Amino acid sequence: MRTLALVSMATLLCGATCLAGAAMAAGAPDGGVMASRFGNTTITRDASGVTNKIHYKPDGTFDGSQGATTFSGTWKLDDKGRVCLATTIAPGTLCTPVYPHKVGDTWSAGGYTISLVAGIQ
Repeated sequence: MRTLALVSMATLLCGATCLAGAAMAAGAPDGGVMASRFGNTTITRDASGVTNKIHYKPDGTFDGSQGATTFSGTWKLDDKGRVCLATTIAPGTLCTPVYPHKVGDTWSAGGYTISLVAGIQ
């Protein structure tokens, strides 16, 4: 059961940056739409209360946790205005449209509630 929850994390991670929009140069992990996430924590929560904490870095990597389980991966922006994620917990790459958000924002996407909070938590 825990493995199934982690495999679905690729979709959950996607929700952490979803809400289509602001594009940036293809594959350039240097800020833009993702800049507010650097040094901060993106928290996702599904309807059953499963919570993930994700930390995006300007070098195109991220790490995070779901309870005591940790994960990591890479991200990049493509030429279609999407963030593409590859994780240690799910095969392949998942791409989804992305909007910019500010620290303190909370939004919904794909059945998840997502918050961007200050600092690494």
